[in-house]
Amino acid sequence: MKNNIEISFNVFDDIKHVDDDGREFWYARELMPVLDYDLWRSFDRVINNAKISCQNNKFDVSDHFAEVGKLVSIGSKSTRKIKDYKLSRYACYLIVENSDPRKKIIALGQSYFAFQTRKQEILEMDYEKLSEDEKRFYQRKLTKKFNYKLGKNVSKRGVKNFDNFQNYGYRGLYNGESAADIAKRKGLSYREDILDNMCPEELAANLFRITQTDATITRNDIKGEKDCCDTHYNIGVEIRNTIKKIGGTMPEELPTPKKSLKQLNKEKAFEKYEK
Repeated sequence: MKNNIEISFNVFDDIKHVDDDGREFWYARELMPVLDYDLWRSFDRVINNAKISCQNNKFDVSDHFAEVGKLVSIGSKSTRKIKDYKLSRYACYLIVENSDPRKKIIALGQSYFAFQTRKQEILEMDYEKLSEDEKRFYQRKLTKKFNYKLGKNVSKRGVKNFDNFQNYGYRGLYNGESAADIAKRKGLSYREDILDNMCPEELAANLFRITQTDATITRNDIKGEKDCCDTHYNIGVEIRNTIKKIGGTMPEELPTPKKSLKQLNKEKAFEKYEK
């Protein structure tokens, strides 16, 4: 899996372009074969669904899906114009979200684009300009969204005890610690949400665990509580190994914020990030 993660970064970086203003973009015609689509009409349907998602998320579709024409040779020194799109990183993220999850490259694309589109998804606000607590609210919103998606997925595959299933993922990522162990180490009270008491970096590691578990279980059609739990544990271990490989900080060594998101929410200071 580690090799696949590295490959994913290469294949998407290799077709990335940068405009005169320093903004990154991708051409749909170049992205299509990377995502393992052979026919434009099939890929165009995925793009249209992604555009609908963009609109539903209250973003200007034209800002992320700029239609452009491209001349291609048709022989005998003749050319014709074909439709193409100049895609933002967020547009690419929506495309992989609406693509066939059974394709192995789609799961890798979700990972690549999900963690690098945050700045475009938060009310058009630059992610780097947000405070640590604002970043926490946004990351927490994503973990809720994808945990819900993961829960629905594994429930259909035979997982009846979701808390136990979650603990397998935590144990893999946290070197054996369960949710209860993490809460105890953080000094949290009974049933206080551990995800509400994580810094942005720790939340990001858990988001990676959640999305990759969901994608792997779907792609490999894993069924049964034991196999799903084992997969969750193994994904956690792989992500931990990746963090170690790149010289990152282990999640259990990251600082616990002074205030939980629940406390901050009571202060009404971050309501817009909860909507």
